[in-house]
This record gives sequence, C-alpha cells and structure tokens, in this order.
Amino acid sequence: MMTSSDIEQFLPQDLSRATLLGRIADPQHDGAPCVVVVRDGKVIDITHVASTVSGLLEHDDLVGFLRLQTGRREWQLEQVVEDTLAQRKDAVRFIAPCDLQVIKACGVTFVGSMLERVIEEKASGDPLKADQIRSSISDIVGTAIQKVRPGSPEAARVKEFLQSNGLWSQYLEVGIGPDAEVFTKAPVLSSAGSGEEIGILRKSEWNNPEPELVLAVDSQGRVKGVTLGNDVNLRDIEGRSALLLGKAKDNNGSCAMGPFIRVLDDDFTIDDARTVEISLSIRGEDGYVLEGYSSLSEISRDLLDLVRQTIGLHHQYPDGVMLFTGTLFAPTDDRGAKGQGFTHKLGDRVSISTPALGALVNTVRHSEALPPWTFGIRQLMHSLQQRGLL
Repeated sequence: MMTSSDIEQFLPQDLSRATLLGRIADPQHDGAPCVVVVRDGKVIDITHVASTVSGLLEHDDLVGFLRLQTGRREWQLEQVVEDTLAQRKDAVRFIAPCDLQVIKACGVTFVGSMLERVIEEKASGDPLKADQIRSSISDIVGTAIQKVRPGSPEAARVKEFLQSNGLWSQYLEVGIGPDAEVFTKAPVLSSAGSGEEIGILRKSEWNNPEPELVLAVDSQGRVKGVTLGNDVNLRDIEGRSALLLGKAKDNNGSCAMGPFIRVLDDDFTIDDARTVEISLSIRGEDGYVLEGYSSLSEISRDLLDLVRQTIGLHHQYPDGVMLFTGTLFAPTDDRGAKGQGFTHKLGDRVSISTPALGALVNTVRHSEALPPWTFGIRQLMHSLQQRGLL
C-alpha cells in the first residue's frame, strides 16, 4: 500500500527550490512520452515547445527557459507520483527522464568497487571463491591504492609494485591508470524509470544493483543536470571475462534512471553534485533487508574529467549523453550460503535515493519475463509526428 512517506521520498526534500525536468507516459496517446517540468506542486507538459529532453538540454539558459514555460496541460504532482509507484498504465506516470541521449557509463571509479572487480576476475565469476580471494588481496591492494590519483606518477609506481607481486588486473588499469573505463550501457530509449521493473538474466546467480549519479550532458559536453541511476550488473558473467561486459550490463531492464533530471542552477551546482551521498535500500519478499551508500566525495576521478574522457574532439554525441559515473557500493554480505556474498532474488524492491534528487525505486524480475522493449527512435519520431510536434 502506498504511504505518504513513499511519496515524500520520491521527491527532493528542497522541492520548492529545485528545477526539475522529466518525462511522463501519456495514456491519452497510448503511453507516448511527454516532456514535463515540475513546479508549484504541478507536473506541467511543455512538449509543445520541447519535443525531446535531448533538444531541450541544448538551451544556453536552460533554467531561464524552463521558468518561462506555462504548459498546455498540468497534473497534480502527488497524484502522478502515486500513480507512478503503483505503475498505473491508465494514468499519467513518470518514466525515465532522458530520451535521445546515448547512455554511457564509467566503471571502476571508486576504490571499493575496483577491488570487487579484481575479485570477480580472480574468482572467474565464481561467488564461492570470492570470499577467500577478498580476504587475501584486499589489504595489500587497498593499502597501495587508497589515496592514489589516477594517471599520476605515484599511480605508475603502484602499478609496477603490484605487477611485481602478481596482483595486477585490467580493472586496476582503468582504476588508477590515465584512461577511465567508458562503455555504452544501454540502447537509446531503453531505460526504465522510477516505479518500473528492472531485470537480471535467468542464468545469472551472482548479481547486484549499482547506485550511481548520472550526468545529463549536452552535445557540447556541458553538464546540464543530474539524476539517479541503477547500473544493474551480473557479476558472475562479467567475472568470467571482461569481454562479456555487454552480456553482463545490457539486457532488458538492466538500466534505470530517474525520477527527474535536476537541472544545475544556483541552488544545486556541479560542486553540490560532487558531494552527493546516495543511499541504497533493498527489501526482499523473504524479509531480507540491505542498506548501503555511495558517496561521490570518495570518487577517484572528477566528474568533469569523466565527461571529458567521454565526449570531446575524440568523440561527438549530437544528441548528448547520459553518463553513469560509477559506484562505491559493492555488496559482499552473504545472502544464503556462506561465502557467496550478495545476489538479487526476484521481487527485491530496490530504492536508490538522496535528499536532493528524490528516489529511484524498482522491483527485480527476470529480463526474459519483462515486457519486450518496443518503443525505439522510429516509434518516438512517428508519435511526435502524429501529435503535430515535429
């Protein structure tokens, strides 16, 4: 049953000061997406002046533009949140706040999660081996790299030391080397929004959520806003081989974002984004509870450096980028047999939240059992044309 606290957590605590941009599914047009702003307790449809979020983010004065928009339709915010969490298909509900942007992700940007990637590799995806390996290498590797700045001369010396002790790994290379790991997380328009189901493959026996800050970046490489993301990961599959990254990362429901893009302004700047603390809560149908956090203050590479390594003279994205920035959280607590660590079970309710951005809430299912993803770029263009918005 929906509670007032569920609705309150969904929304930023400083709601009256936040510049929020999002998308809703419109039941009047078979669930077609509309671009909305949230203001004064209302969800305001501005699709007639901004047919895509991607195009809207290109405005030089985005905050000023959004404040001028009155919209042609509006709905009560709390009702839309309630219908979103209940996933009412016959009502207006929030969906992922991005559209045509390419969904990219940076990995191994925190020491804690970097060590877990090394452990995955050494265990070859076998969770039974992971606990033993974790205890044998964490102290050595962690002490060596805890304060190292990636790409620095000191990092090069640490690399040499680890190699001489047989502890070097491809994950350490991107963790402390000059080049960040940047990969394509999911296809355009495939992301789940808050309230929707997320997916893991049936054959995966070792997997976890990855709570992350996601940067909304325009085609010129400017960070225009931020949102929350879940980079769902299949640890057993990636652990078998890094070449299976696509299989581990990109499946139906494996990417979630939301609930809104908080646009950068005087009340929330890129410096505020650098210190965000993201909370993770997992509630299982079996009564299982797990709490965790990821603090951006502990990231090893600056947010703007990750942007520069993703978009620039070396690579352009005409429709912009949604950039996952990595996670500190790598759950190791046993859930079941001793030494196997954490893994999802069907029905897990995953909440990723922070006071400034609200909450991204999803329920875990098998990817193969989720409704097929059918609304792609061609369908979006057709929908906009049908509504006279192109």
